[in-house]
Order: sequence, then C-alpha cells, then structure tokens
Amino acid sequence: MSKEITSRAADYSQWYNDLVIKGGLADYSAVRGCMVIKPYGFALWENMRDQMDRMFKETGHVNAYFPLFVPRTFLEKEEGHAEGFAKECAVVTHYRLKTDPSKKGQLMVDPDSKLEEELIIRPTSETVIWNAYRDWINSYRDLPLLINQWANVVRWEMRTRLFLRTTEFLWQEGHTAHATADEAVEETRKMLDVYAEFVENWMALPVIKGVKTPNERFAGAVDTYCIEALMQDGKALQAGTSHFLGQNFSKAFDVKYLTKENKQEFVWATSWGTSTRLIGALVMAHSDDQGLVLPPKIAPLQVVIVPIYKGVDQKAVIDEKVKEIMLSLKNYGVRVKYDDSDNARPGWKFAEHEMKGVPVRLAIGQKDLENNSVEVARRDTKEKQQVIMDGLPIYIVQLLEEIQNNLFERAKQYRESHITEVNSYEEFKTVLNEKGGFVSAHWDGTAATEEKIKEETKATIRCIPLNNKQEEGKCIYSGKVSKERVLFAIAY
Repeated sequence: MSKEITSRAADYSQWYNDLVIKGGLADYSAVRGCMVIKPYGFALWENMRDQMDRMFKETGHVNAYFPLFVPRTFLEKEEGHAEGFAKECAVVTHYRLKTDPSKKGQLMVDPDSKLEEELIIRPTSETVIWNAYRDWINSYRDLPLLINQWANVVRWEMRTRLFLRTTEFLWQEGHTAHATADEAVEETRKMLDVYAEFVENWMALPVIKGVKTPNERFAGAVDTYCIEALMQDGKALQAGTSHFLGQNFSKAFDVKYLTKENKQEFVWATSWGTSTRLIGALVMAHSDDQGLVLPPKIAPLQVVIVPIYKGVDQKAVIDEKVKEIMLSLKNYGVRVKYDDSDNARPGWKFAEHEMKGVPVRLAIGQKDLENNSVEVARRDTKEKQQVIMDGLPIYIVQLLEEIQNNLFERAKQYRESHITEVNSYEEFKTVLNEKGGFVSAHWDGTAATEEKIKEETKATIRCIPLNNKQEEGKCIYSGKVSKERVLFAIAY
C-alpha cells in the first residue's frame, strides 16, 4: 500500500484518515461505523489508559465492571437521560437464531425467542450502575462510593470517523456517590483537574477548563464540566467531561442513605468519562504531512534503532553495540526497538518510523562505531546530530523530555494565537470563516440565541471558562446585556 499522505492544506479530513490508517492505528471494520484498533493503536491506548488508571487510583477510585446490557425500563427512569440517548440506542429484542427452512444455510431470528423486555446495549452506564448502588448504599458509612469502569459503549452514529466518532468505542466512566452536594461538586471538579493534568502533561495538549451551557449538558446532569482542546484546522474537540448529576439518578433509582442523625436522604452523584476519541485529538493536534507525531510519554515506542551495514560481519559488530545501547536505555525506562529486519532498506525504515511518529530514531553504522557516535534524529523538529555514545542514555532521556515539552509549547502557541475576542456578529462570522479557533464573545445566556448562532454558523458554545472574567457587554447576536464572554468554536 502506498505511504503517500494527503497534505493538511489539500484536504485536512483525508490527511487525518491517511495518518490513522497508514500510521497503523486503526482500520475500517466490516460493521458499518465501527473500527478495528490495530496493535500499534491499541498500544497507544494502553499507555494512555494505564496512566489515567494510575491517576484515578491515586485519587481513591477503584475499578469494577457492569453489564453491557441495560433493561429498557432502566433507561426510562430518568426522563432527561432517556430523551438524550433514545435516538442513539441499539436494542436487543430476541436471544436466538435458527436456520431458515426455506433458505438452506441461512439464519433467521427465532420468533419464539422474543425477550419479555428489550435490552439496550449500553450507550453509557448510569442507569445500570445506579440500580446496583441501591443495594450497595445503606448508610453514611458506605459513602463516598468511588468507582470507575473501563468498557466499551455503543451509540448508533449516522456519520462516523475513525476514533472521533464511531458506533462502538472504548472509554472509561467514573460513577460516584456522595453524602452532600458540596462533596459531589468537589469530586466533579477534581476529576476535571485529573483529566486536564493527563491531557496536558502526558498528551502535550493544552486545554481550557469550563462548564457547559444547559443546551450542551450531558443528558440527566445538573452541570457538565469539560476540557476543550484546539486542533490544527482550527476546530475544537471536547477531550473529557465531568458531570454533577445532583440527585437525579438517586431519586430515579431510590438510592438513599441513613445519615448520622438517623434520617433517610438521597445521595448525590457524579459521572465522568474520556474515550479513544483522545487518540483522534492526539493525531490532529501534533502530526504533520510526513505522518504521526507522538508525545514521548505515551508513544508505544520512544526510540527506534536502525542499523546501516554491508554484510553480515558488519551487522554482527553493530548488533553487539546495539545490545549494550538497548540495555542501558531500558534501564532508564525507555521503550526501545531494534529494527534489524532484512526485508527493507534503512531509508524505507526511516520513513516508516517517521510515519508512525516514533519520537527518536538512532542510526548506527560502521563509521559511527569507529567514531564512537550515533546519529540521533528527533521526530518533532526533524533535526539530526551526531552524539557521542558515552552518556547516550542520559542524553536520550533528556531529549525525550525536551520533545514532550516542545510539543506542548507548540500546541499552546497555536491555541493562544487562535483565541479571538469579537464584539459584533459580523466580526464573529468573519473570524470563524477566515481564521477559526476559539471565538470569545458576549452571549445573552438564552438557549434561543445559542441555537440561532449554531443554526446560522455551525458554531457552538464550547464552554464558559472556569474563573471567567466578569465584564459587562452586549450579546453579539441579540444586543442584550451580557455579564461575561463565552468561547464559541466549530467543533468535532
């Protein structure tokens, strides 16, 4: 298959698809709207998942697993939740197939296997989890209950894109129960901070923390907090959400606890989640026209070593030196691979690992051995230099940190240059069409104005930033009084 990549300038959407497929992250599935995550892509997800999991556990959360199937009546119990997800649900109505007697070898649904109650393949797990919590929570001694699960969900999407929006995707969903509203809000904000720390420090992607408008809230939430990131095409991407659910689900499922004063009270709830959509964010935020660019902290491979040799004798000598280098790098915790396969020339290997976004490439040949040096190429800037082998591991460790920081700063500079304040609707539309990015503008706080702007420009209010500066102004659309600016953008 050709490794040609469409340029970002020519077709950003095709560029993205090229990188995902030719970079070995994922492929299309035989099932419409679903994807196959390939080993390289899954290794990337594992690194992201494992780090987030550590961070969740450091904040006192534990993992559990709940059923894939949700009874339809569960979904109906919380009205806003049911309305929000009804159009995306895949429904199981029967539990058995049988051979069609009129068509040899073909299968048909056995009409005698109809379920008494339809089962929904989970679009999210609030309802099935809160049904379980009713039995698990009895008194204040059982609180807080801090549980996370790593799972897959199904949302029947009409328009899909690999990682960004697929019918089935992988994610984590935290679901917690608390004695007071203040504790639940604190948990909601804490997990938003955890997400922001992970995305910024590990994915090297700056985010804006904020709260969603009522129109953009999670179905069934009292408040939805989010982290918003900016992609290289000027579109925003929601990188994670954390929801304060109030007592909506505890009341729907009758989850009460006995207080210290021997009173029965409904518990307070949160839920929060991130998904494999983060891989899509990673691709679009850092990569270039030569392929993927991956932050060292989560890259499946941090260093690849390519030998350059003539004949088996030269290779044998290089192999011995590379063994030493690999051992020393692994002792520093570096994920390293020796690509000594004989089915491709060094130039092809260089291009292949550049395509896959490996942060650092080492090339070593006979002359390098004689000079006690190695060629080091960094993926982010494409700079190359000869480095003395003495002290090479420490140099590589520091270089990986430098690359990580450079990717963050580069993305941050792009974002900062694409946050534009506007004071009129015409200016708003001009910036959206010609520059993109986040547009900071006054809004009158009404859902009607929000919907009109979305209908006319496709821009949505991404968030009201936390600790937002309060300033009087006039709504760009209605001219009504506004107390603060909000961030609009066209989003994925």
